[in-house]
Amino acid sequence: MCGIVGYVGFQEALPIIISGLEKLEYRGYDSAGVAVYGNGKVSVTRAIGKLGELKKLLNERSAEAGGSLGIGHTRWATHGKPSENNAHPHTAGRVSLIHNGIVENYVELREELEKEGSQFKSETDTEIAAHLVNKYLNKGLDPFDALKAACADIRGSYAFLAIDSQNPDRILVAKNSTPIIIGIGKNEMFVASDIPAVLPYTREVVILEDGDMADVRCDGVRIENNGKPVQRKVQTITWDPITAQKGGYKHYMLKEIHEQAQAVTDTFRGRVEQEEGAISLPELAFDDKELAGIQRIVFVACGTAWHACLVAKFYIESFTQIPCEVDYASEFRYRQAVFDKNTLVIAVSQSGETADTLAAIELAGTRSPTMAVCNVLGSSIARKVGNVLFTHAGPEISVASTKAFTTQLVAVYLLAIYLAQRRGTLAPEKVGELTHSLLHLPAAIQQAVEVNSAVEKVAQRFRGAKDFLYLGRGICYPIALEGALKLKEISYVHAEGYPAGEMKHGPIALIDENMPVVVLLQRSKELFEKTISNLREVEARGGKIIAVTDFEGSKELHALTQNVIEVPFVSDFLSPLIMTIPLQLLAYHIAVFNGTDVDLPRNLAKSVTVE
Repeated sequence: MCGIVGYVGFQEALPIIISGLEKLEYRGYDSAGVAVYGNGKVSVTRAIGKLGELKKLLNERSAEAGGSLGIGHTRWATHGKPSENNAHPHTAGRVSLIHNGIVENYVELREELEKEGSQFKSETDTEIAAHLVNKYLNKGLDPFDALKAACADIRGSYAFLAIDSQNPDRILVAKNSTPIIIGIGKNEMFVASDIPAVLPYTREVVILEDGDMADVRCDGVRIENNGKPVQRKVQTITWDPITAQKGGYKHYMLKEIHEQAQAVTDTFRGRVEQEEGAISLPELAFDDKELAGIQRIVFVACGTAWHACLVAKFYIESFTQIPCEVDYASEFRYRQAVFDKNTLVIAVSQSGETADTLAAIELAGTRSPTMAVCNVLGSSIARKVGNVLFTHAGPEISVASTKAFTTQLVAVYLLAIYLAQRRGTLAPEKVGELTHSLLHLPAAIQQAVEVNSAVEKVAQRFRGAKDFLYLGRGICYPIALEGALKLKEISYVHAEGYPAGEMKHGPIALIDENMPVVVLLQRSKELFEKTISNLREVEARGGKIIAVTDFEGSKELHALTQNVIEVPFVSDFLSPLIMTIPLQLLAYHIAVFNGTDVDLPRNLAKSVTVE
């Protein structure tokens, strides 16, 4: 989620590290820091805010100048608020370390280390890793073995870079579920979380795989996986710098579609107690009395986030039996909304700066308990509410929301299960079933992304259509709305989403041979059969059917249309997340075929901060 850069070689490290971090600013961050070895010691400089603040501090100091070994980091807070103490690098004894990811067992590790005499200076999970590596160095292990021993103690995701003040000729690197690459130079090496950081210096890179650990020195790299030496292919990068920032994808939107498996993993990582089959949301400070007093929940949001709230309504009412409403924030503000101390008002916003949503939650906060589902730490909405559930989607550059939406769905799913646990409205075995379904979600999303070529062919077929109708039943109706919105936003093609059962109450009049009808069909027997019935009516009027389904191999459906896009089945409640992916891809490819600006569609802004 954040930027990592390391350098070892013959040049001055600091300018290379700062330049690399600047190339990664698009990833978003709230603080930054560097650790550079020079004049016989490691000097650490950290600052809250943007890189400009870090540069000011560095200009006031000279100890870092001249050193040819260093690491740098831009942090986006997950454990611990944005602050100088929580910024990376973290230092413990001989070790300075930076980290992307989440240490899931940090609480128990911290307790063990404190008993052994370690003293912590931050609230972060990252500092655990620095203390562990230092602990094993003090036991006499060499630096690489100390790194391996530390990682064996850690459960979670990580990309670690560490330097040892007593061995200032190397960078120690470990990777698990979080990206890291090594740039190969001549008598110098570069390490980074993404390729753009190293492109000004080398086009030759090694992409580490999960479980890899590397001892990076200026004259070579030693890589092991599960204790065995491995060779990773050196790849030559031919991208230009702008394309490199997009990870080689043509557009940020496509890159962010492909990031969704990782993004949803980051949303639920550390919040799923696998053995207990339960959800843990320690960031929410509701006491039992407050939770018992909630008699109604009102969601307020705009645009794509409003669609996420419609799915949330299904989750909340199904799992908790609490009545739930979904309101456009812009309408909530200007009507006499009824809410009181027993109404929980929840704002959902990617940026946390949406003007209407901010105003709505400020209004609600005068009479009701409030919370937010948000992606940006320190945002205005996050600061206004009593509780915040962060989605951890990472920065989303494209104006059309993709991974922000799917992570919002995961976040509200977590919230609904959590409320059911606390209020006792679901049996423990049902909680376990719902919880464990999440673990299959990232792989299913990845499989759904792989239908890209099939979706592209469908998009080519229907690129000239002037109007689209999107249909969905039950929990997939909001996904029909979201699919129609995506098409409108980036391709400028008119599209409308409807509940499938409402087709006969008006939209059927529009259907003819020029009208593509995109329909979502869940595997659920009752809903599938009812939707098939709707499609027969479309077929009878010459409409062109595009079907997205998690029911594999339906002869009935394939008989109605050749345009069937099949995605994996995870569960009835998680179907919306999987079916979202082909609709994002369909909108993307139609926009590309029609030559519109995919990432910056006309008249739209990423965050609507004015009325």
